Amino acid sequence: MSHEIETMMYVGATPWHQLGVKLEAAPTTREAIVAAGLDWTVALKDLVTSDAEPVDHKCSYRTSDGKLMGVVGPTWKPLQNSEAFSFFDPFLASSEACLETAGSLREGKRVWVLAALNRDPSVIVAGADDVVKKYVLLSNAHDGTLAVKVGFTPVRVVCANTLAMAHDSEASKLLRVRHTANVVGALDGVREAMNLADQTFETTADQYRMMARKGVHEADLKAYVNRVFAPGRVAESAARKARTGLVLAGAPVIVEGEFIDDDASELKSRIYPKVRELFEGSITCQLPGVRGTYWALYNATTEYLTHARGSDASKRLNENAFGSGAILNARALRVGVAMASAA
Repeated sequence: MSHEIETMMYVGATPWHQLGVKLEAAPTTREAIVAAGLDWTVALKDLVTSDAEPVDHKCSYRTSDGKLMGVVGPTWKPLQNSEAFSFFDPFLASSEACLETAGSLREGKRVWVLAALNRDPSVIVAGADDVVKKYVLLSNAHDGTLAVKVGFTPVRVVCANTLAMAHDSEASKLLRVRHTANVVGALDGVREAMNLADQTFETTADQYRMMARKGVHEADLKAYVNRVFAPGRVAESAARKARTGLVLAGAPVIVEGEFIDDDASELKSRIYPKVRELFEGSITCQLPGVRGTYWALYNATTEYLTHARGSDASKRLNENAFGSGAILNARALRVGVAMASAA
């Protein structure tokens, strides 16, 4: 098993990364913890300097094997895996959700739990068997590098692409909980946000549907990839043209506060041919009503991030849950919505 994924459990179909222990039925939180290999706790050790002087920071470690996790601040308290999983207990008991995957990355330093909401999926393109299921993701870091996060996550069923949520919906943003002694109590407040789940998902689905109604022109492909994967270079190109007095082709747009030049054709990217190949050749991007649209282009990008970026499936899983993949995914949606709206 790859070094990024330490342990994992899943229910149903084998995940795209082909890793983990399969369960035949949705587990209880206790069953999930055991199956995912997360039945262990984290504790703290004092740190001292080389001359035996104590310091404010501490070291977190796994009690089962003494594995060191990371150096943490004086107010940091471990959120045990059992405590994190217990967040889902009320939803399992009321049949509001069921656990689908859980596991650890980087030798236990990062832990995640993914639960499917028992709500009707959002239909994006009618008649194309193109639907998006609704999930809630909890992630936690035992090395002090990340806050506890709980948030809504859409997944396109036809290709298992992890998608981004609408950026203009407060309920769609991942909810951060400070890693302090009150963290378990703070998680209780997240339950109230779950009542907004359907509304939040439908707001996002409306943006997906809008992208599915707008066709992509040849010149838009590279501009989209450049804006998603190299916004800084695009902004630099635009500023350079402005300084030299060159006429910009098309009206400028703003992405994440940066001035973006529509004419970004001179910028090169090794990612562009990969996204274009998926846009033009992926079966999931060629469905009737999907082919040739910004919805297809966005999904080509998420397919690249979820299934094709790099050579290590578990690294992609880590990046999409915790790192740059999640940031790029969110930007890809924002850029796609902006360009489709202007089309």
